[in-house]
Amino acid sequence: MGGPQDAEDDEALEELLTFIRDARGFDFTGYKRSTLARRIHKRMTDVGIRSYPDYQDLLETDADEFSALFNTILINVTSFFRDPEAWTLLQHEVVPELLETLDPDQEIRVWSAGCSSGEEAYSLAMMFSEALGIEECLRRVKIYATDVDEEALREARSGLYTAKALESLPSDLRDTYFEQNNAQFSFRLDLRRRVIFGRHDITRDAPISRLDLLVCRNTMMYFNVEAQTQIIDRFHFALRPGGFLFLGKAEMLLNDGERFEVVNMRQRVFRRRAGVKGPAYHPAPLKIRAATGSEVHSVARTRQLRDLVLDAGPTPLIALDADGTVVAVNSQARIQLGLSTSDIGRPFQDLEVSYRPVELRSLIDQSTHERRTLRVNRVERRGAGDVLYCDILIQPLSGPSGLHVATVISFTDVTVATQLKAEVKRVREELETAYEELQSTNEELETTNEELQSSIEELETTNEELQSTNEELETTNEELQSGNEELETMNEEMRIRTDELDEARSFLEAVLTSIAAGVVVLGKDLKVKSWNRGAVDLWGLRADEVLDRPFFDLDFGLPTEELRPVVERCMETRERSGPLGVGALSRIGRPITCDVFCSPFGGNHGGVVLMMEESRNHTFHSPPAA
Repeated sequence: MGGPQDAEDDEALEELLTFIRDARGFDFTGYKRSTLARRIHKRMTDVGIRSYPDYQDLLETDADEFSALFNTILINVTSFFRDPEAWTLLQHEVVPELLETLDPDQEIRVWSAGCSSGEEAYSLAMMFSEALGIEECLRRVKIYATDVDEEALREARSGLYTAKALESLPSDLRDTYFEQNNAQFSFRLDLRRRVIFGRHDITRDAPISRLDLLVCRNTMMYFNVEAQTQIIDRFHFALRPGGFLFLGKAEMLLNDGERFEVVNMRQRVFRRRAGVKGPAYHPAPLKIRAATGSEVHSVARTRQLRDLVLDAGPTPLIALDADGTVVAVNSQARIQLGLSTSDIGRPFQDLEVSYRPVELRSLIDQSTHERRTLRVNRVERRGAGDVLYCDILIQPLSGPSGLHVATVISFTDVTVATQLKAEVKRVREELETAYEELQSTNEELETTNEELQSSIEELETTNEELQSTNEELETTNEELQSGNEELETMNEEMRIRTDELDEARSFLEAVLTSIAAGVVVLGKDLKVKSWNRGAVDLWGLRADEVLDRPFFDLDFGLPTEELRPVVERCMETRERSGPLGVGALSRIGRPITCDVFCSPFGGNHGGVVLMMEESRNHTFHSPPAA
């Protein structure tokens, strides 16, 4: 059992998660506490904070810290065709079976949930292009790619990747689907338009429907059992009967045999079992009365009044035709959403409002196909320095024939109501806390009976604990992989520094070699550190014979003891001296007068540099007899 300190830490962690949810809308309450605690502690260590309350104070004062925390919690370890064996099964067995069940002109709907920086979504695009051909894929396949990490989604939308990220791709796929863009490679534009990226929380937001293939790999393992159950329920709703579900190798369906059948357990591929479909929706046709000749002017006036009423509406409103082109934008939409009359006639998907503050393109598509009105409640958007909330209503319109002719999108401001609900929720939570404290005494009495039941529950949870352990190991493996990538980056930087040092050393050696005079560098201990080619030519000693030997112990044509006072004075005063004419014998035994210059040397803890050359102006003085 944990001690009082553990209980306090757990309570502080829950308070921190609640604060993050209320401040930024990221709900981590469904995530596994062990994983969350480990990732948050890693970030706290990076900024030098030891307690959860202190870290919450930092989040309240530093808005940029939220981004750093989310990047630490949301481990974006991904690659193209990650786990090749699983993707091979998908390409050679699942996709052909999927295509056989569909009509040649039927749309293929795919969802990549937890797409990170987009590699998985673009892998799906390449896979279907290889199976159908690029032209057929552009016509039939639509891929939805979602994640909660906005920074990762921005990277995914760009479609730009480094050469290192493409190393795992075969050369033919790389040449077909990527074009070089300076130092990076961009995914081909026509296919990129078939991939719709948007922010989506699989634990809270409504799922995309009528899917043929749903890919969610190595995402559910971060959630607890209760959250995983809710996610599977949403996935079951999202898939059409016979649709395929592709999970990560650390994830599996334990108790869903009635809803999903196993296609390949090793690669975690499942199929939704066929069930009873609900009745199709058929809208009632509109009744239109033909106008008489005398009513033409009245109709025109009515149409003008209708346009004025539409433009004067109190809420922002956008109307699209059946092709998704903007046909009407009222006054409030121009004021609040930054639109203008020049946007009329443009494709809605090209406007910023189509994906910010919420992904509307997929919802419009869902509303059109399901022939029903969709509502997105309490969408947060930034106003003039304030946070505003609105409800978005997406309403498809049908013509007399029952065919879809238009879509109307309206935005209703609910900022005040949302703030009041938040306040009511806070008060209710305080009341519930008080009630829970009153109930704690009764719960303690009931604990005795629960303990008697625990033996049976322990047997039932053994399998779940093994699964949880496997998920923890997979999470740790991804963390190690992320750390390994950081180490590889550091190693590359060290290699570059080493190359620069080698280049500098070669340059200095070339300079010393090019000097005709003899140059000798002495360290602080008066040992030879450098002996250039001029010194070899002058005295006949090679560099390997003198390096790291005391200079004044060397026996060659120069009487080194005469230089000792000069060298010691130079090291003491750090001043240059010379030339000093010294009688010496050259390497061939010819008497010469050698001019010696002594300069202080500051590198490598100090020393002196001696430059020696045969004098042209001095007469020879015989060296003292030995």
